[in-house]
Amino acid sequence: MGIKFRLIVMNFLQFAVWGSYLVCIGNFLGRVGLGDYISWFYIAQGVVSIFMPAIIGAIADKLVEPQRLLGISHLAAAAFMLLAAYFGYQATMLTAAGTATSIGPIFTAYCLSVAFYMPTIALSNTVAFSILKSKGYDPVKDFPPIRVFGTVGFIAAMWFVNFIHFGAMKIAAQFTYMQLVICGTLGLILGTYAFTLPHCPLDRTVSQQKKTLSQRLGFDAFILFKQKKMALFFIFSMLLGVSLQITNGYATPYINSFAAASDNWFAKNPTLLVSVSQVSEALCILLIPFFLKRFGIKKVMLMAMTAWVLRFGFFGIGTTENTIGIALLFLSCIVYGVAFDFFNVSGALFVEQEATKPMQASAQGLFMLMTNGIGASVGTWIAGKIVNHFCSWQNDYLLARPGVEGGWPVTWLIFAGYALCVAIVFALVFKYKHNPEAIGEIGH
Repeated sequence: MGIKFRLIVMNFLQFAVWGSYLVCIGNFLGRVGLGDYISWFYIAQGVVSIFMPAIIGAIADKLVEPQRLLGISHLAAAAFMLLAAYFGYQATMLTAAGTATSIGPIFTAYCLSVAFYMPTIALSNTVAFSILKSKGYDPVKDFPPIRVFGTVGFIAAMWFVNFIHFGAMKIAAQFTYMQLVICGTLGLILGTYAFTLPHCPLDRTVSQQKKTLSQRLGFDAFILFKQKKMALFFIFSMLLGVSLQITNGYATPYINSFAAASDNWFAKNPTLLVSVSQVSEALCILLIPFFLKRFGIKKVMLMAMTAWVLRFGFFGIGTTENTIGIALLFLSCIVYGVAFDFFNVSGALFVEQEATKPMQASAQGLFMLMTNGIGASVGTWIAGKIVNHFCSWQNDYLLARPGVEGGWPVTWLIFAGYALCVAIVFALVFKYKHNPEAIGEIGH
């Protein structure tokens, strides 16, 4: 079995673990009386993303070989996710019996699981780079075709939980605790598989040993805030990062809400519909080098911000009740590729270009801290408040709250309005002179 194929399997499973629950856990939580806490499950993911990758990365550099640590982390994450699934089963039984469910047990187990899983995203890259280099391959050239199978794995897991049914009622896994069982099972498989990967030696160079936890978190890169251009970029990255997890948490409950009034196929298969977003993401990443070289970072970021406006706006006016409404939902999923990739990937390339060589790793850490850490966590918390104000869980569906005007359309349009405001202010205050040659080298 070739080493590239083995790394493809690793990447496929790495993101299949995530895809099995990330966009549909809200459907399950709502059905066991925990719908008001959906945002907290995504906030937890953002919070652990602030510090856990740095801690695990430090261990991988100095104490435990990366491929072994990858296996240990996945086994630990899988064990806690299966524990969360057990508490999810108990919650299901209590709900069926008309008894209220406590968030404590399942949320605690879930938090511990994602605390071990989130660092593996970067750690799996470290393992792949190390193995490719040891086998004489060029990671810059050979890793991207391997990494794309991670997105394939994410999509495949979404389709699996959408279609696989369990129990006498034949309820799809996307609506039950079985999505957590699938996640945990895949994690056990990957955790075991990681121990069979080739040896990745520890890097005990002086530079590695001198790298502090503060540097890994990107805190030393705060010096970049002395530059007005970089300060504005990081601030707007945080403001746009507010949008990152909103549709992950609430897109499938929204689409499924139409099933309360009609027997529509799309409404009953929300995870499958939302998977179009990941397909778009995989395709749009190929467009980034061209767009960065042709238009520059400011215009590309504005394209991302505009795409977020359309992402939310199309959800606000979309529906599964007619052809035009379904088309709008599909358009929302299609523009997600631009919204996500043009922001995250282009932003990372911009930071790589603007930060000095010794500061690049820390600057990337700061970019992740501002977007996926602070921005996404705060944004998801606010989004949860807004959704819970306009909507409530009623007979397994998240519907417009009785007595409150607006419902889902107003909810999505509020998010769209926020993204539009950020885009307008960014266009007015962020100044940057585009250098096609510099961007071209990065894109190439």
